[in-house]
Amino acid sequence: MRKFLLIFPLVLIISIKILSAAEFNIDRIQITRNGLHQHNFLVELARSDNERALGLMFRKELRENHGMLFIYINEREVNMWMKNTFISLDMLFLDKHGYITRIVRNTEPLSLNIIPSMGNVLGVLELLGGTASRLDIRIGDRVNHSAFSF
Repeated sequence: MRKFLLIFPLVLIISIKILSAAEFNIDRIQITRNGLHQHNFLVELARSDNERALGLMFRKELRENHGMLFIYINEREVNMWMKNTFISLDMLFLDKHGYITRIVRNTEPLSLNIIPSMGNVLGVLELLGGTASRLDIRIGDRVNHSAFSF
């Protein structure tokens, strides 16, 4: 048992390093208002359960106009959190057409509080905290990406 207690922290640290080094597919998205081009972003795509579970955990920085797009197979209510996430984020909850239905601004790093979608969504876009305010992104704006039907 003593060996396990000595080895377990090492295995945990190595596992975290491997997970945090995971490579996500990258794509471009646009956020539009009333069909007019507004803002471009480069996003990592979190499509699998493992990718969505890891998200932006363990990251020390996120560049402006970069983010992560969580994509689900079907519309559903989702719960997000900031466990092991060191960066404040804006979370934009997206319906099946890519319309923003809820925005949670400047999330608290490392918080275990649940952040609910408050309705069915097909995706969640995470951006650097403050981005939605800085760019005047609003509920009803649309994220253009092939994951969402037009």
